[in-house]
Amino acid sequence: MRRSAILPILLIAAMAMAAMVEPARSDAPAGLVIVGGGRVAEIVDGDTLFLDDGTEVRLVGLQAPKLPLGRRGFTAWPLADEARDRLAALVLGRQVALAYGGRRIDRHGRALAHVVRDDGLWIQAAMLSDGMARVYSFEDNRMAVGEMLAAERRARAAGRGIWAHPFYAIRAAEETAGLLDSFQVVEAVILDAAEVRRRVYLNFGADWRDDFTVSIAPEHVRAFLAAGLDPLDLSGRRIRVRGWLYQRNGPMIDATHPEQIELLEAVE
Repeated sequence: MRRSAILPILLIAAMAMAAMVEPARSDAPAGLVIVGGGRVAEIVDGDTLFLDDGTEVRLVGLQAPKLPLGRRGFTAWPLADEARDRLAALVLGRQVALAYGGRRIDRHGRALAHVVRDDGLWIQAAMLSDGMARVYSFEDNRMAVGEMLAAERRARAAGRGIWAHPFYAIRAAEETAGLLDSFQVVEAVILDAAEVRRRVYLNFGADWRDDFTVSIAPEHVRAFLAAGLDPLDLSGRRIRVRGWLYQRNGPMIDATHPEQIELLEAVE
């Protein structure tokens, strides 16, 4: 067969495969770009799965309760089995599309994707609405975080899933010292905001050497300003902030993008 005859056949085949992957409708927010997909062959845990072509997919933008997965000394988080089983009920054996709004591959080679089922169901929203995960965003994957936060808030208000378990409770600033090296959601009033060598510190106590603090590096302040959120104007505001707690002159969270901080007066 001549090359000129083969090319149209290949193009038709590629278009047919794309039509099989991309759903006719989608609950996912506009702006995400669908690139490929396939049948879900295996569920690893509540936020990770394999397609039948071997692609490992990390559901971007959320964190489900963690399973040990061979890690020595690691204790399963509460409701980890339930989260895995819920994801399986939603997608195992189903055709899904992979949609992207930021970085597409992580350092482990996993696809960082929003997953859309063949009937259009946006799986991130479904898992969050069921209380089987919480929002966990990154500076290089910020698209659709607002919609995911809204789904999380609805589940929390209803006390669904993880939000009925104390392990996932929203923390007060004074609780953070005992929760180092863990991902937490903290609600508190900012006592004052200060800039030191272009880095912004949101202080939640009178003694910055011991009390909880949120740090925003100079290279990240620009993203906050671009979103209309000047961190230096937040003194006296009650916020909800999420991130990994570590020790630096007291417990601290680094905020790298504005979606990590919710102004509660604006959303509650």
